[in-house]
Amino acid sequence: MSSHCNIAFVQGASQGIGLAFVQKLLTDDRYDTVFASARHPENAVPLTRLSEQFADRLTLLPLDVTDEKTIAAAASQLANNATQLSLLINCSGLLHTDSMLPEKRLCEVSLANLDASFRVNAFGPLLVAKHFSPLMSRTERCVIANLSARVASLEDNRLGGWHAYRGSKAALNMFTKNLAIELARKHRSIICAALHPGTVDTNLSRPFQRNVPAEKLFDSAQAAAQLLAVIDSLTPTDNGGFFAWDGERIPW
Repeated sequence: MSSHCNIAFVQGASQGIGLAFVQKLLTDDRYDTVFASARHPENAVPLTRLSEQFADRLTLLPLDVTDEKTIAAAASQLANNATQLSLLINCSGLLHTDSMLPEKRLCEVSLANLDASFRVNAFGPLLVAKHFSPLMSRTERCVIANLSARVASLEDNRLGGWHAYRGSKAALNMFTKNLAIELARKHRSIICAALHPGTVDTNLSRPFQRNVPAEKLFDSAQAAAQLLAVIDSLTPTDNGGFFAWDGERIPW
C-alpha cells in the first residue's frame, strides 16, 4: 500500500460485517479517513457511537442503495470533504425479511422478492460504483470490493433454489467484472473484486446456520479482518476476480 492519503468508504455499515469493516479500518493507521453509510445513520446506534469516538476520522453518510438520489448526494458529500478515495466496500445484502424467505422451489418465486433482491444486492452496488468511482485515484492503487457469495457461482451450484439471492449476487459478479474492464481504462491501478465472506454470524445468515461447522462460522470482526487481508493481497492482475475469505479464487 502506498503512503499517500488513504480514504475508505464502507457502504452498508449500520450492522454486521459492514460495521465490523468500519471498526477494523479505524484501528488501521494506514487509513486517514473513513466514511460509512446507512439508510438512517442516526438510528444506527453502534455506528453513531463510533462516529463520536472517532469524530476526527469517521464521517457518516445517509445512503439508501435503492434510491439513486441518495447515492449521488452521498458521493457529493464525500467529494466535498475528502480528496481521492482509496477503498470502496459495498456491503449491502438482502437474503430474507419477516415476509420474504429464500425460495426452495420454483413455485415460491415472486416478482416482488426478485425485485427487492436485485435492487439491494446488484443494482445498488453498481450505482454506488457509478457515483463513487470518479472519486478514485487514476494513478495510485485503489480497490472496489463487492460483497458477493459463493452461492452466486454457476459452477459451484449443486443444490439449486434461492433464486432471487443466487441470481442477484451472480448479477453483482457480472457487474464487478464489467467495472473491472471499464474502469481500468482510466484507473490503471484499480482492482475490482467480488468477495465471499464465508458464513458470518449476522442477521442475514442466522436462520441458515444449523449445518455450518463451528470452525466455518465467523463472527463479524473475524470476517472483516479476513476480507481486509484478502483486499490487501490483491494486485492489478486480480482485477475482475472472485475470491473467498481465505484468498481462494472462486469459479464463476
